Amino acid sequence: MAINIQISKAKKEITIELKARRTLDGNVLIFDHEEIDIAILVNESKIIAFPKKTLTDSTYDSESRLFDFLRGKGIIELNTIQGGNLYGSLEGVIATPSDEDINSIDYTLYNIYKFLKEEKPYFDYIEDYEEMLDDYFVDPTTEDSTELGEVPQAAEKGSIRPGYNYAPYWMSYMLEEARKKKK
Repeated sequence: MAINIQISKAKKEITIELKARRTLDGNVLIFDHEEIDIAILVNESKIIAFPKKTLTDSTYDSESRLFDFLRGKGIIELNTIQGGNLYGSLEGVIATPSDEDINSIDYTLYNIYKFLKEEKPYFDYIEDYEEMLDDYFVDPTTEDSTELGEVPQAAEKGSIRPGYNYAPYWMSYMLEEARKKKK
């Protein structure tokens, strides 16, 4: 969905592309990130980041990077970043601009867009790596694979030798044999 926003006093319009949706009450939900969804609560001037379907170890890191980015741009009031009322969420209050001509919601949308562009190469790399790993296991090279029947049979292979007792199992066998002899 294309969103037109106004950034400066010059009333220059910038068009950004986001997977976003407006709710019935005018809030904006952004779904572009791989791990988190971002909600801009327009009436409350608040941003909430919450995990997608599952909470992983790196979800909090993504939320933290978002709020660090927005804090560094001066969009979030520093003392308002906290855990939200949704499990695994973070929230912060959007700073009130000193200039009345600046629309804080448009400015926030633009900077979230910049954050998402900054994060994209990282997630593209992870996706490419996982695809490469799948290809490695599904279609190995001739050097990393053997044909069926190529490995000859042998009575003894590797580190496990037949007839050799391994702890702790050999002790239980010995105790059972001792009990049988006593009876």
